[in-house]
Amino acid sequence: MGNEKPQTPAVQVQSVDRALAILDILALKGEAGVTEIAAELDVHKSTAFRLIGALENRRLVEQVAERGKYRLGFGIVRLAGATTARLDLPRESQPVCERLAMELDETVNVAIMDSGQATNIIQVYGTAAVTTRNWIGQRTPLHATSSGKVLLAWAAEEDLETAMDTLERYTPNTITSRSKLLAELEAIRANGWGSTAEELEIGLNAIAAPIRDGSGEVIAAVSVSGPAYRLGVDSYPDVAEKLCAGAAEISSRVGYFGG
Repeated sequence: MGNEKPQTPAVQVQSVDRALAILDILALKGEAGVTEIAAELDVHKSTAFRLIGALENRRLVEQVAERGKYRLGFGIVRLAGATTARLDLPRESQPVCERLAMELDETVNVAIMDSGQATNIIQVYGTAAVTTRNWIGQRTPLHATSSGKVLLAWAAEEDLETAMDTLERYTPNTITSRSKLLAELEAIRANGWGSTAEELEIGLNAIAAPIRDGSGEVIAAVSVSGPAYRLGVDSYPDVAEKLCAGAAEISSRVGYFGG
């Protein structure tokens, strides 16, 4: 074992391609044994067994014990569910955002993380909105927006590190200190919601809450924004309570049934 040479990039790519081919075989046949899979791939049985083992560790493949064959595992359902949640997100968010905009009388958005920024995919105006600025499709900085902070709070480590390298200042209130931002993200995880107070634009305040998919992963954030004179910091806890309830409803609509 210790004498095995590390795989070259070309061999690694070939292994990935063969592993994906196994998933295709099982999707087509329903069930298949190691011998059958090896024949389909034109590889030795030991190679097929090793690839199946890797897929089994990820729960993408499982063994049918009584027949010694393999079939697609529950991990496939988890991945499909996460993809479906993202595809369903705009449709399932719309009615909830419309209700929130009516209840809060401010602009409500849903944003996802996209290449290191927050991108708004849904926007509904409240009747008191003083502007009709369209944020749909707009990419905004993670550290200076409520949705961005929420997405960062549950982001992968590499996404968090990348964001920490670009803490640009937009107003005097923008957080540009790494330690201060990390402390705020910790508070967001504890409270279940995040906020900004004139950190992207002077006069603009916002609050956001996380939206989760069926696996519990945070895939988006729903936010409410408005002028600072109307959406004051002292109102944040009451507004956040309604916003968190809306976020929980959207989460349930895309498959999350956790606590």
